[in-house]
Amino acid sequence: MSVPADRQYTAEHEWITVEDGVATVGITAYAADALGDVVYVDLPSVGDSVTAGQTCGEIESTKSVSELYAPVSGEVLSVNAEVVESPELVNSDPYEGGWLFTVRFETEGDLLDSDAYLAITKA
Repeated sequence: MSVPADRQYTAEHEWITVEDGVATVGITAYAADALGDVVYVDLPSVGDSVTAGQTCGEIESTKSVSELYAPVSGEVLSVNAEVVESPELVNSDPYEGGWLFTVRFETEGDLLDSDAYLAITKA
C-alpha cells in the first residue's frame, strides 16, 4: 500500500498536506480500498468551521456510509467540486485528484507521520 511520506495522517484515515497555513484534506488509499466504490461525498461548505477530531462530512460507498473527520480546526476555504461530481476519484486518485477540501487551520488534531500511519494499518 502506498503511503506518501510528504503528508500527515489521522487514525481515522484522513491525510493532510500543509502549505502557508492551509491544509488540504483527503482520505487515504487504505480507507478508499476499505470503503469500496465511493458513490457520494458530503463535504463541509466553504466558510464552515471544522474542529479537529469532529465529524465534518460523510463518504458513501456501495458497501457503507463512513463519517469524515476533520484532522485540523479552522475555516473551510474550498471543496473539490470534481470529487463531488465524480466521487470515484476518491478511489482512483486518493492522494492527488481525490482530495476533499482545504482549511485555513488554527490547530492540529492528533497527526501521524507516514511510518506511524503504516503501523496502525498493519495492526
